[in-house]
Amino acid sequence: MKKVLIISTSIRNGSNSERLAHEFEKGAKEAGNEVEFVSLKDKNIAFCRGCLACQKLHKCVINDDAIEIADKMCESEVIVWASPIYYYEMSGQMKTLIDRCNSLYSRDYKFKEVYFLTVAAEEEKYVPEKAINGLQGWIDCFEGVELKDTLFVGGVNGPNEINNHEKLKQVYEMGRNI
Repeated sequence: MKKVLIISTSIRNGSNSERLAHEFEKGAKEAGNEVEFVSLKDKNIAFCRGCLACQKLHKCVINDDAIEIADKMCESEVIVWASPIYYYEMSGQMKTLIDRCNSLYSRDYKFKEVYFLTVAAEEEKYVPEKAINGLQGWIDCFEGVELKDTLFVGGVNGPNEINNHEKLKQVYEMGRNI
C-alpha cells in the first residue's frame, strides 16, 4: 500500500483533467492505496517571492494554501499531477504551486514516484511534451524521484467532453497498478 496524493490543477467546472484524476483515484483506492485528492479550485496560492527563506524554515513565509499542499506532498510516496495543457504547457496554477514547493528541497520528502495526466483540445501526440519537460525539470531536482508514467488525452476541449472516453479505462488501470 502506498500513500498517494493527487493534485488536480484545473480550476474549471467539468474539467476533463480532473475527471482523469478521479479515475486514477478510483483505481488506486480499489488497489488498496491510501489516496488523497486535492483540487486547486478555490485555493489561494500566491507567486513565489524567491526569497529562499523556506530553505531554512522548511516552509514558505507566504501564509496561504500552498503550505498545506506542500506538507501533503512531503508525506506522500506518490504524487499525481493532473493538468490541462494551455499553449503546449502545464496550467499556470500547476507551475505556481511547483514554484511554491521549494521548501521540499530541504525537507525529508517521501515521494519517489510522480505521474502526470494531461488533456488538450489538440490531438497530436507531441502536444504535452513541453509540459512533461517542465515537470521533469522539477523532478530532476529531487534525488531518487522519477516520472513513472504519463497519460495524454487529446481532442477534448469543452467541459465534460472526456466522459465515456476510452482512455478513462487506461487511467483507471494506471491507478490500480501504482
